Amino acid sequence: MHVTHADFSAGRVVDAAPTHDKIESFIRNTAFDRPTLVLDVDRVAAQYDALSAGLGRAAIHYAVKANPERAILTRLVALGSQFDADSRAEIALCLEAGAAPEHISFGNTVKRASDIAYAHAQGVTLFAADAADELEKIAEHAPGAAVYIRLLVENSDADWPLSRKFGTSHSRVLSLLATARDLGLRPVGLSFHVGSQTREAWMWAGVLDQVAKVWAAARSGGFALDLLNIGGGFPAFYGDAIAPARDYAAQVMEMVEARFPGAETVMAEPGRGRVAEAGMIAAEVLLVDRKSDEDICRWVYLDIGKFSGLAETIDEAIRYQFTTDRDHEDTGPCILAGPSCDSADVLYEQRPVQLPLGLRGGERIIIRNCGAYTSSYASVGFNGFPPLDVVVL
Repeated sequence: MHVTHADFSAGRVVDAAPTHDKIESFIRNTAFDRPTLVLDVDRVAAQYDALSAGLGRAAIHYAVKANPERAILTRLVALGSQFDADSRAEIALCLEAGAAPEHISFGNTVKRASDIAYAHAQGVTLFAADAADELEKIAEHAPGAAVYIRLLVENSDADWPLSRKFGTSHSRVLSLLATARDLGLRPVGLSFHVGSQTREAWMWAGVLDQVAKVWAAARSGGFALDLLNIGGGFPAFYGDAIAPARDYAAQVMEMVEARFPGAETVMAEPGRGRVAEAGMIAAEVLLVDRKSDEDICRWVYLDIGKFSGLAETIDEAIRYQFTTDRDHEDTGPCILAGPSCDSADVLYEQRPVQLPLGLRGGERIIIRNCGAYTSSYASVGFNGFPPLDVVVL
């Protein structure tokens, strides 16, 4: 099958015959005139089933920010998934996809008052907070709502630790729970995030130990907590070996069950681990060159960069995998860069990427496992380059 990109509008669902690798086959048999994320929603469903089997009784709240594509949300609603939404727009997307409001948590700890009111009016009843001022906003605009307090956690072993911006210190948790109660809210639990791309399950142990101490102190202090939100951190494959999703999730839940007596409700918020491996980006090599005859590394410029979908290459934290039509050839080290006229638009330089020596401008390159945090990070058109397009198989 050969179809030009012009046959598809952004996000349109298209038919593709099942193959050993449906996404890659579709890309290799399709001409694209701009960078395009190709998604296989069946893979999303399979990953949901695997995580659900491993997490057992835990309620899975999909982190919508990872990829808000409507086809993904609609399939997950059909599968019984719940949702972690961080904005008014994400809540609206979930509702439009058919999610029940009681299956949506407002997980952002920094919310506009009018958005809290909107969520409350739609029937959302569960909110996150990590500050007294936030609790006051929730009490005013969503009276009687259930709230959980997000904790700062230290010493994360994640590839991309999430620290400082969200969460409160352990010493402030009991006072925030008391504030919530005094404001007429229902303080029901705690949440945390172990860090994005926590590649091995054992890496959760230290963080869970920290949170368990706070949990025990809160319950001893008279707060009948019964909800634990373990957040995300479930990994995707970016070159380093990871355990199968079901096994990984089961190991995490085993550690949770051992540490949190009384946690009648356990929530998990996988985003990356749910959708990353369900997408590939069809891209093009624009130029291959060396800065001098003595340079060991070639510079390879792509038609996609940091500002058009590959923001997670910041600090080279996420290591995408690449495949070309020349993968049978010898390879050499390359510095990878995007197309924009911004000197920050360099993807991999500290750890160069091995690419075929015969690679030339105008040739196709496929970026694997890009279903998470690509289309949702892409700019609206920085420097005149088009935002990342999306095709759903």
